[in-house]
Amino acid sequence: MGDIQAQEVKRLIREATEAMAYSYSPYSGFKVGAALLADNGNIYKGCNIENAAYTPSNCAERTAFYKAVSEGVSKFRAICIVGGKDGRLTGFTAPCGVCRQVMMEFCNPGSFQVILAVDEACYKIYRLEELFPEGFGPENLA
Repeated sequence: MGDIQAQEVKRLIREATEAMAYSYSPYSGFKVGAALLADNGNIYKGCNIENAAYTPSNCAERTAFYKAVSEGVSKFRAICIVGGKDGRLTGFTAPCGVCRQVMMEFCNPGSFQVILAVDEACYKIYRLEELFPEGFGPENLA
């Protein structure tokens, strides 16, 4: 499939920003949105969902992945992540370690792209292997 195109990046940034509006984050006030691009061209959105007990909380990235996988989709090209306190996008929001591990389960670390964005003009693109070097994936159990 190759590298993600500029118009796809901008669309993912818009979709992730829209998803952030649904964030349930009454405890931290930190809203996160994610837009996951599948190989088939579909985009699966997710937001963070907090819980008073904290441990059952779920990140936006995992919400998007689990939505897609629960619908039979398991091949992905890229994800865009946006976030900020009270929904203000002022800096880059990188995925936590657990989300990086979920990405390793379903994505090729050498080609899957992770877009961290503040807006359509200010973003960074990484390959999963850059964010999660020496990650543990299904091939480690083969």
